[in-house]
Amino acid sequence: LPEAKVALRGGFVFINMDHDAPSLEDYFGPAAMAHFDAWKLENRYLYLHVQKSYPANWKLTVEAFHEAYHVGDTHPQVAPANGDVNSQYDVYGQHVNRFISTLGVVSPKLRDKYSEKDIIENFTLGDSSSMGGTKPELKEGERARQVMADMFRDMFEKATKADLSAVSDTELLDTYSYTFFPNLYIFPGISLPMLYRFRPDPRNHRRCIYEVMFMRPRPADGSAVETAEVQVLEDHQSFSEAEGMDPGFGHILDQDTDNLYAQQEGLEASAKAGLTLADYQEIRVRHFEQAIDRYMA
Repeated sequence: LPEAKVALRGGFVFINMDHDAPSLEDYFGPAAMAHFDAWKLENRYLYLHVQKSYPANWKLTVEAFHEAYHVGDTHPQVAPANGDVNSQYDVYGQHVNRFISTLGVVSPKLRDKYSEKDIIENFTLGDSSSMGGTKPELKEGERARQVMADMFRDMFEKATKADLSAVSDTELLDTYSYTFFPNLYIFPGISLPMLYRFRPDPRNHRRCIYEVMFMRPRPADGSAVETAEVQVLEDHQSFSEAEGMDPGFGHILDQDTDNLYAQQEGLEASAKAGLTLADYQEIRVRHFEQAIDRYMA
């Protein structure tokens, strides 16, 4: 059998069929590798793995998650607890980028319309089972973000038997999203601990395969965990139908991916050559497309 170039890092197996490819460390760069190592993803395991195919090119599907300012139009139900347009975007070398989207605060576009109590009511978790269906009560003068952070830390520790005392509030609450070119997304935080993987359909460039994987901390006591088997959904199915999927978050994934149908049709029908990208909010899309241009050239 032909051999592939393989690297092990943080519990992941990276494979490259090109024997002349650079090392994983050189490809991602020292800054990105330092971030990757700091999250200690080897201490997590997959408890949910869902796959679905889409009638859209794989690059469109990757780009659907590259910015947070789409929240107001695509996910209006979570905007009262999401900083969306205030997100921070960073680029690390040629193959890695990131955003940090602050949760537990009102969107700047809605700041005068919602209270601290509204923030708690609209906060969405990727894995709400740890909360047991409870919502904290705010006392006079308290901020929703701090109350949620304190409660999350306590409840996540009990639910996962893990020690989160060294985890900061932003790591606990906020959406950290890293893209490792070409097709891996890592959300290494605690409230949205996910992985995305995007693969072209080998038989049809207008279709792609999208996978969502949810992580949990490995129990600190060393007790055994079971890695999830992949659940494959049909085109017509909602992510909410996957066994173990949080219904609210499944709806968010449906909203994200429903846009893809119109995007694929729009690109093929457009008389305009190319896209016009925002200077800052779409910096990750630009970074991704620049990498593609280099390889295609």
